[in-house]
Amino acid sequence: MSSTTPSAPAPVPKGRQKKPRSQGGLPAFWRRITEGLELEQLWGQFKADAKEGYGLYSRDVDWEKVRQKKGLRKAFSAAWALFQAMLMKLSPARRVLLLIAVFLLIFNPEFHTASKGQVSFNLQGLAGTILFLLLAMELADRVTMKRDLEIAREIQSWLVPAAAPSFPGVDIAFATRPANTVAGDYYDAFVRSGAPAGEAHSTEDARLLVVVADVAGKSVPAALLMATFQASLRALAATPSSLLDLVAGLNRYACAHSLGGLRFTTAFLGEWDPRTRTLAYVNAGHNPPLLRHVSGSIERLETGGLPLGIEIDKTYESASATLDPGDLLLIYTDGVIEAFDVDNVEYGEPRLLSLLLSVPAESAAETLKRLMGDVDAFVGPARQHDDVTCLVLRSL
Repeated sequence: MSSTTPSAPAPVPKGRQKKPRSQGGLPAFWRRITEGLELEQLWGQFKADAKEGYGLYSRDVDWEKVRQKKGLRKAFSAAWALFQAMLMKLSPARRVLLLIAVFLLIFNPEFHTASKGQVSFNLQGLAGTILFLLLAMELADRVTMKRDLEIAREIQSWLVPAAAPSFPGVDIAFATRPANTVAGDYYDAFVRSGAPAGEAHSTEDARLLVVVADVAGKSVPAALLMATFQASLRALAATPSSLLDLVAGLNRYACAHSLGGLRFTTAFLGEWDPRTRTLAYVNAGHNPPLLRHVSGSIERLETGGLPLGIEIDKTYESASATLDPGDLLLIYTDGVIEAFDVDNVEYGEPRLLSLLLSVPAESAAETLKRLMGDVDAFVGPARQHDDVTCLVLRSL
């Protein structure tokens, strides 16, 4: 069998060499603008933003008054009410500019010179310029606020653990998804000792404290209260106090900063004892954590009392649960079961229970990934109104 060696391609004259195709141009610009999102994703994002914006403005509309109108008057009244709601979100100077721009766009006034070679002026271009300037100013405000919120989020991230602690008998994982840049949810897991402050910690009396809390409200106010909750929790946990004493101290502090009970905090606090494999806990008005036993039964951890910050003299109760090897505990905030899709259908506890019963024997991190992925797939592009936080504890 004969073989031939392919000849080398003839060299291209220097003046006729092909230039490499540029990676710029319109396609690159489009990718940069869309961040690689498909048109369907962009449309879903737009619908979610439009729905959020409509909800913001419609809260300031007296819809009862609008419903009293009939026909076209009703449609005009709704449009006018929404426009006024949007207008009042601006500063007084920007309100005047927006009114001028809208007047020029609707009435399109024209001016004509009486000189030789008559010239007319159309002011719609001026209206467009005013609207562009208003957009630029609003964007500047938004960027400045976003930069401040990013700093606040970075500070807030220092208040929660970056990784789960290693502790005998348990495997822990946690995750949070804030609805806004900063969140009002809090989670923590750290070792505390029964030894008095300043004395050496004994491995035998060491306990693992797990906490998930949810401050009433959203965004910055809730985030500030979350920071004060974290500070008071860490300070109280450093003292040789029982779990009930710890909760009572948290409640007193929360009542002093709750604006008469308006800014209360739901919380679940559990203390794991590796020697007895029991979790002593107090549920202060929080969603009952779900304990899935290896037998397949579900136990809800409900014992406790009111949310923190409502009644300063409230007495709380504690209970305990035994975790056998393979048992799985899920502590979550209400943002999980109240997560909704584009049709306003909630994720719901039945869906969460079904998932919890179906997860195999795997690490806490894998179970957490499975849960958060299921919530994400359910909600799709719908923008959420509450933070989503989960802590998974698997007994080893």
